[in-house]
Amino acid sequence: MTAFSHDGRGVARIDGKAVFIEGALPGETVRFRYRERRKRYDTGEVTEILEPSPDRVTPPCPHYGTCGGCDLQHLRPEAQLRAKQEIVAAQLEHLGKVTPESWLAPVIGPVLGYRRRARLGVRQVPSEGGVVIGFRQRNKSFLTNLETCLVLEPKVSTLLPALRTLIGELSCPNRIPQIEVACGSDAAALVFRHLVPLTEDDRERLAAFGEHNDIRVYLQPSRPDSIAPLWPAAPEPLSYRIPASDVDIRFEPADFIQINDAVNAATVAQAINLLELAPTDKVLDLFCGLGNFTLPLARRAGRVLGVEGEAGLVRRARANAQLNQISNVEFISADLYKESSGPSWGDFKPDKLLLDPPRGGAIEAIKMLAEPLPSRIVYVSCYPATLARDSEYLVHALGYRFAAAGVMDMFPQTSHVETMALFVRP
Repeated sequence: MTAFSHDGRGVARIDGKAVFIEGALPGETVRFRYRERRKRYDTGEVTEILEPSPDRVTPPCPHYGTCGGCDLQHLRPEAQLRAKQEIVAAQLEHLGKVTPESWLAPVIGPVLGYRRRARLGVRQVPSEGGVVIGFRQRNKSFLTNLETCLVLEPKVSTLLPALRTLIGELSCPNRIPQIEVACGSDAAALVFRHLVPLTEDDRERLAAFGEHNDIRVYLQPSRPDSIAPLWPAAPEPLSYRIPASDVDIRFEPADFIQINDAVNAATVAQAINLLELAPTDKVLDLFCGLGNFTLPLARRAGRVLGVEGEAGLVRRARANAQLNQISNVEFISADLYKESSGPSWGDFKPDKLLLDPPRGGAIEAIKMLAEPLPSRIVYVSCYPATLARDSEYLVHALGYRFAAAGVMDMFPQTSHVETMALFVRP
């Protein structure tokens, strides 16, 4: 093996052709079987490790190899970080033709028990003994029947066997396709999606499960906006805290929040440091969501404007500003993926800019920037390929220096990598 691919597979070359091999690590000698042969490359999976890497470890999870949720548990956590930085560097160089002037130290947190948001699939499978709850199997459409999940919030992980029993006792076990998990700092919630109406007995069983296990239960009969609490009937909002900024963020069970609480808090702190905020600065936060970055920024800047496409998140961001008694911040709803002749944020002229887009990146929003351009831009990315594309535009079209980049280990044990990049006007 000579390298890692962007999705965590080992890369070998056989007769000059690239072969992407699941379960193989750089520097190893392995036997493998081909899974797919294509014109430009092949794929395969390891059958035997002949010469292991010194970074190889025994995966801690009993479901490793079957469950598709984690694909790097066979690699030491420190080596995972090095591999992720190499993946980001390769994507930036090959796709964006850019290289950061320096690399930031990785932002790290717990490597197990960190996942506070998840979507668990549910199926009734008689051949598996009844109800199956878990994530998709690797390279298959079937679900892994999870007894435990080491990356999931421990309280929820321990409930997996009981959840299987619960679903099996309902009147419609084959019509419950998923359970959403959402955990705040002081409470956890489960959202049961149901495709047919529940009976009164079903509702009583679900409520009793929630009360017995001290976990909030919500029902979702259709779209996400149909989610309603079952137990307790009128729960307090879920919330998490960003201690260094003295900020509490309230959220609904289906809202997007960063999946790793400790890494998120450290990521917010690093973004603030890189922006070098002054009390008079005007800061623009694009793709602001619930105010995860916006409100901490407002603690240190003169004025902050958060822009988000989803109107419901904007309403809750405004409520979060009121909750934290932060008055120098505004939130507006705008389509940041629609190129236009003028910026969505009107005549607001930011001194600093923070970007935290979804996988699609932020190229349309970046192209809305007008003179005077922000002096510093912090770009928080969940997908290296679109970060590379957008970095190329910032550097080669707008003239920014690519001052620094670094990985945030938001998803330990997986090949998913998040990156923070700093761009500075010369």
